[in-house]
Amino acid sequence: MIVAVGFYAEHMAPLIGITGEQKSATSLVDPVEIIKDLDIDVFYGDYARAVVRAGGLPVWIPVDTPLAVLERLDGLVLSGGDDVAPAAYGQEPHPEIAGVSEHRDRYERALFDRALAIDLPTLGVCRGPQLMNVHLGGTLHQHVPAHTGWDGPLDAPLHRVAFDRDSVFHEIYGPEIAVNSLHHQGLADLGTGVLPVGRTIGGPDDGLVEAIQIADKPVVGVQWHPELMGGADPVVCWLVSRADRAA
Repeated sequence: MIVAVGFYAEHMAPLIGITGEQKSATSLVDPVEIIKDLDIDVFYGDYARAVVRAGGLPVWIPVDTPLAVLERLDGLVLSGGDDVAPAAYGQEPHPEIAGVSEHRDRYERALFDRALAIDLPTLGVCRGPQLMNVHLGGTLHQHVPAHTGWDGPLDAPLHRVAFDRDSVFHEIYGPEIAVNSLHHQGLADLGTGVLPVGRTIGGPDDGLVEAIQIADKPVVGVQWHPELMGGADPVVCWLVSRADRAA
C-alpha cells in the first residue's frame, strides 16, 4: 500500500475524460447471437494516446454515464464521429448525412453544458466544435466535400489554418499551421459566445471556420484531428496544462 501511494503521489497527472460512440453489438464483425441486440461503447484509441503523450491520464466516458463524472475529472475531450442531427439546428438532412445518433447528441450536449457551468477545460475535435456550436444556437454546413481528405494518410496535411493574433491557437501554434482534414461538415452561423479564431487559407473553401474558442471559458475546438498528427500536439498539451492547473 505504501508503494502504491508513493507511486501515485509522484506520478499524479490530470484526468482527461474522452467521449465515444454507442452502437449495437451487430456492428461487431462476428457477434454472438445472444448479444447482438446489446449496446457497445466505441472509442478511438488515438485520443487516449494523444492525451498520454501530452502528460494526462485518459478516462473513457461511455454514453449514459452520469454527468457527475465531470466533477471527478480535470478536463474533457468531445471527440469526433457521428454527424450532429440537423433537426437540432432546424434543418432537413442533406443526402450525405450519415451515422446520426440523437441519443449521443443529447448526452454530449448535456455533458458540454455541465462542463461550461463548472469551467472545465474542454477540447472539441471535429464533431466536437460542431456540437458546441449547435448547442450554443449555431448552425452547420451539412456537407463540405472538399475537406474530407480521406484519400491519403490520416496525418497528411490537406490545407492550412490561420489564427487570430489574440487567440489561444496563435499562442500555442503561431500564426498558421498545416492540418489534416477528415470532416465533411463545418460551422455556419455561429452560436452565442463562439469565437471564430482560425480559418482555412490556401484552399479549399478559404474562410471556413476551423478553430473556435468559447468566450470567457477554458474551451476550444478544432475541425482537424490533432490526435492523429503524432507527437505531443500543442492543443492537447494546452488542454492537459489547463486541466492540471484546474486540478
